[in-house]
Amino acid sequence: MTTTLNINFYACIIGSEILNGRRIDKHFDFLKAELAKYGHELHASFIIKDDEELIKKTYQLVKDDKNSILFSFGGIGSTPDDLTRSIAADVFTSSTLVRHPQFELDIKERFGKEAYPHRIFMSDLPKGSKLLFNPINNMSGFSLEDRFFFVPGFPQMAHPMIMEVIQRLFNKSNKKYRLTLLAQTSENTLIDIMKQIPKDIELSSLPILNKDNISVEISLSSTDSLHVEKYFKLFTDFLDSSKITYNLI
Repeated sequence: MTTTLNINFYACIIGSEILNGRRIDKHFDFLKAELAKYGHELHASFIIKDDEELIKKTYQLVKDDKNSILFSFGGIGSTPDDLTRSIAADVFTSSTLVRHPQFELDIKERFGKEAYPHRIFMSDLPKGSKLLFNPINNMSGFSLEDRFFFVPGFPQMAHPMIMEVIQRLFNKSNKKYRLTLLAQTSENTLIDIMKQIPKDIELSSLPILNKDNISVEISLSSTDSLHVEKYFKLFTDFLDSSKITYNLI
């Protein structure tokens, strides 16, 4: 599947234990790096607690973006604080959970009698769910519309699932071109030029402070290299005419 420039990738990392410091998040860096292999970037990333209303609002925000792709980590188990499955059903399918027959068989095969009374509920998924294979123990994640992906919180389980999804569905992107400079001046000096940069070019202005001087890193990025070069030249021409020192980086 070939992606388009309009895709916005979201990460939703669910776990009160991350926010209170009992666990360290390992998903953000992984997902950022995995998307970068194919020329993609994250649009937004959320780390949120196991709170029903908060999860629902976060999912709704993602759903409301018609260009969104969601990778959601955590909360798909069978304990009372595992809220993801039911909230995903409500937000993304406007229905209740339904038993997934293959996942039900997988749980029975792995756990036998111990599948009951609790583990079996992991096979209650949003209507229309596709299973995401878990190479560790075959306790699946799931997806909806090849657009919203839900995996366990355990990195050793979640990361292979996400890697397979990205490789299979999001393996192509349009190359972005970036030009960057470091100027020995303040951001304020360049604001008037920044205001001329069109919306289809990504502008980044990063001030750098140290004991000796103030500098600013300016970076422009777009899929159109000529477009980037044209507007980047506004900065270099101004800096040259103003005799402000800068380096291309």
